[in-house]
Amino acid sequence: MLTACGSSDEPQVAQGCDGALSSEAVDAAESVLGTKSFQWDGSGLERTVTALIDDQAVPGHAPGTSPMCQIGTAADDRLGLRIAFRLYDSGDLYDDGTEWTSRGRYLYGMGREASTDNESADLFVGCSSPRMKGSEERPAPLQAVLRYEKTLQGSYPENTPATREAFLTILHSVTLTVVRELGCEGDAGLTETPVFTTKAWRGKQEG
Repeated sequence: MLTACGSSDEPQVAQGCDGALSSEAVDAAESVLGTKSFQWDGSGLERTVTALIDDQAVPGHAPGTSPMCQIGTAADDRLGLRIAFRLYDSGDLYDDGTEWTSRGRYLYGMGREASTDNESADLFVGCSSPRMKGSEERPAPLQAVLRYEKTLQGSYPENTPATREAFLTILHSVTLTVVRELGCEGDAGLTETPVFTTKAWRGKQEG
């Protein structure tokens, strides 16, 4: 595990995720973890991309890759953020008619689907890339997952717009790096910056 401490070391934090964290994503990590001192781990960008390409080349979906990036606090590595990628099935999408807002989870207008609460965030996109077998006809279904890892006696951050937007900022930054490395057409539908506009769940009206 390598450590980056203080604002002058923010580029080291980004490098810990192979340059996948924008300055806004670093600020977001600081806000939800309550520290400027980090340690990091993970399989990295190249291994993650290679695993996704390999998974797409064979029938069925593998269970996923090891976390691309893990951001822990220097004080306690049991507290942190874990970002991983996998190929998903349609049944993995949240917007299935369930009213998740009553359970604290919100839907956002980003990618194929994006949602988050104060424990995790998920971003689904479709990638058409010459690096992924058959994706020109049928975009490869990529899921990015962020999980907040709390200590045994700890708690999750408060479920507020600020927390949810921080999660989305981090997840968007890492996902955008991955889809660009894969060469996904049109950045797999992602914009340069994250989208914080909420949407109604399927079958529900905006209130």
